[in-house]
Amino acid sequence: MQFLPNFMNMDLFMEHNDWAKVLKPLIAKYKEEKHPLDYHNIYQLMVMVVLSAQDSDAHINKLAPALFEKYPAMKAFSKAEKHDLEPFIGKVRGFDKKAGWLLEIANALKEDKNIPTTMKDLVALKGIGRKSANVIMREAEVKAEGIMVDLHVLRVVPRLGISQAKTGDKMEKDLMAVLPQEMWSDVGMAISFLGRETCRPTNPKHSECILSEHCEYCHIHNS
Repeated sequence: MQFLPNFMNMDLFMEHNDWAKVLKPLIAKYKEEKHPLDYHNIYQLMVMVVLSAQDSDAHINKLAPALFEKYPAMKAFSKAEKHDLEPFIGKVRGFDKKAGWLLEIANALKEDKNIPTTMKDLVALKGIGRKSANVIMREAEVKAEGIMVDLHVLRVVPRLGISQAKTGDKMEKDLMAVLPQEMWSDVGMAISFLGRETCRPTNPKHSECILSEHCEYCHIHNS
């Protein structure tokens, strides 16, 4: 395994990295990776993205088939009441609030074809912030207007040394400032997959990481 030279000044380390160039192999590795939410259309993805906040993708994947069998499209969902949804998603963390958001969205949009794919229109919907909007836009294959930042990205990016931001919105801005727009759609998910598989919260797998030679955290802990 190769490690970085022993830079005397971390500012020099930061300047050393062309992050667009550094992250291209990571994007190539994960570009075709399926999203962790097991959805089959944008309607399903939107519902699952809202439900997965503060919950796990695996939990939502387990509940989704029965939910979508009962409500196969937005039109059917828009006719539901909160108590109708409880047998299907009642165990989701924050059920009451999320069910209310989803019903409000369904009643506003009525049909799948009305699901928006722009940042402005998506974040105007209850329960959808920039992170969720970026996910939906990526999977809809429209031009990116931002970079998806989830908990994995919030952990990995400071380790790399790109940004020390503590919030998703600030980190997204920092990433957008150093990366060209053509990378925005895929880079967030690529970093997220790296965090899920390799750059774990404890005992990150430095020897398996394709970014180790460019990683500030790896340099510090292995110098």
